[in-house]
Amino acid sequence: MLSDAKVRTAAPSPKPYKLFDRDGLYVIVQPNGRRWWRLNYRFAGKAKTLSMGTYPEVSLRQARARVAEARRQIADGVNPSDLRKREKLRLADDFGSVAREWHAKKSATWTEGNAAHVIRRMEKWAFPWIGGQPVAELSAQDVLAVLRRIEGAGKLETAHRVRGYISASLRYAVVTGRAEHDVAAYLADALPAHKKQHRAAIIDPVALGGLLRAIDAFSGSFVVHTALRIAPYLFARPGELRQMRWAHLDLDAGLWSLPAEHMKSQRAHIVPLASQVVASLRDLQPLTGQQPFVFPSQRGRGRPMSENTLNAALRRLGYERSEVTAHGFRATARTLLEEELGYRPDLVELQIAHKVSHPLSRTYSRVEFLEQRVEMMQRWADYLDALRLG
Repeated sequence: MLSDAKVRTAAPSPKPYKLFDRDGLYVIVQPNGRRWWRLNYRFAGKAKTLSMGTYPEVSLRQARARVAEARRQIADGVNPSDLRKREKLRLADDFGSVAREWHAKKSATWTEGNAAHVIRRMEKWAFPWIGGQPVAELSAQDVLAVLRRIEGAGKLETAHRVRGYISASLRYAVVTGRAEHDVAAYLADALPAHKKQHRAAIIDPVALGGLLRAIDAFSGSFVVHTALRIAPYLFARPGELRQMRWAHLDLDAGLWSLPAEHMKSQRAHIVPLASQVVASLRDLQPLTGQQPFVFPSQRGRGRPMSENTLNAALRRLGYERSEVTAHGFRATARTLLEEELGYRPDLVELQIAHKVSHPLSRTYSRVEFLEQRVEMMQRWADYLDALRLG
């Protein structure tokens, strides 16, 4: 049988060795001098081993007390190893852990920007208040308090979004056996309805020409200037534009091929590049061509420019948020391609990467349809150049 002095003075050796106490308790002395308590026991006819902690954090007396408790559990027909595993799972099943687990699984099908946006919202608005609560004990009132806090900050759309994220996380907890209900589902009507606001866009040709001339006079960095200059020509989503990769560009063919995982729609998309866009990208290539992103962040290699860069550049040009946004270039193109250049709405919607319920959508990958879009994008670019010249 062991004594505290014997455990304390046990000298390490080149190989681990054991010092036995009683009732299956022993200590393993490691070559580095660390001492680990272990318990050997049998349950359901099988030999088992359970960790009892480390010495001196757990004294000999404490280790024996833990062994006595484990023996009582065994006598009651409970495997102490299984009990400990369940307790670890219970402690790990706080809402923050479950939500991050849900996010990790779902974000594999999202764009990088969307995945980062979702977790940032949860980290800012939900985790500080309910992240540490056991997911099974989370109440509708707990979630409602989070939503009211966001609503009180004047961010009604964010409140609706966060409720959806919390609800999805709780449904995941139900599916994985860690909660009984999605209490956030009861709150779908607890917030005022959010009226979707359309991003500001310029659809007057004369005003658009003025914006294009202002962009030409932009005095910021060459990288930002190039992104801002080609944004009206491509009318891609700002997140897709800022994360443009050189590997996805074929400047000789004049094509930008976006894989499905980089698209909001989760469908691969091709953007024809007008000659003006190709020329701008070739000018930029000597500066950023050795990096993965066409428009890299100034804060460090390997990252694209931030999501607010283009809108901040528009503000520097003197345009208010109520007048124009980077996302608004899509509405500009959609309106003027139809009203001024006479293109069919379904063709424009497909180029914008919207889903279209029309037979034309089934020909999306055909060469003849690509040729139509190449012609449309070049004509659009020439039209913008004409507006720029007044």
